[in-house]
Amino acid sequence: MLCGKPVLTHTIEKFSCVSEKIILVLNPSFIDYWEKICFDFAFTTPHTIIEGGKTRTDSVKNGLAVIKDDGIVAIHDAVRPLVSRKLIEKLFDMAEKKGNAVPTVVVKDSLRKIEKEKNYSVDRKDYMAVQTPQCFRIDKLKAAYNDITAKEFTDDASVFEEMGEKINLVEGESFNIKITEAHDLKIAEALFMIQNVNG
Repeated sequence: MLCGKPVLTHTIEKFSCVSEKIILVLNPSFIDYWEKICFDFAFTTPHTIIEGGKTRTDSVKNGLAVIKDDGIVAIHDAVRPLVSRKLIEKLFDMAEKKGNAVPTVVVKDSLRKIEKEKNYSVDRKDYMAVQTPQCFRIDKLKAAYNDITAKEFTDDASVFEEMGEKINLVEGESFNIKITEAHDLKIAEALFMIQNVNG
């Protein structure tokens, strides 16, 4: 729950005014639970539910498989409900012009690289933290996912890049946090209140 509503409802609503179609890829065991949430909270924002796979890669493939049109697809983490409509639109625009768009933010912490039993400092100016949504031409992203090997990927830009494609970076948002731990909800609640006050 985030400010009285399930996190996922916030996330879907952010895309409802920007995207023509919303596809929700869920672990099969969560689908009944999600449908109950929709009923309990009178959540009627149109979306299509697709069963996810065993891995993130399988889930993305399942989602892409039901898209029959050309255009741009945005793939987003359900647990990033604070993404702004402005950023979503900026990413879609960049992807329309250049084929893809990936949001990133500067790294504020010092970094150390670990190699076996050693570790050493690296310059944080050489690194960016990657966010979602990540936007791509549908045909090219489908081709990238159909061409990948058994290698593990943590995001779609990495899959796209494997085809030799250049990734276009767009300035992301510090508010666009990923809720992964219990205390992240407290941070998200505070940011949500600030976001609503500031528009």
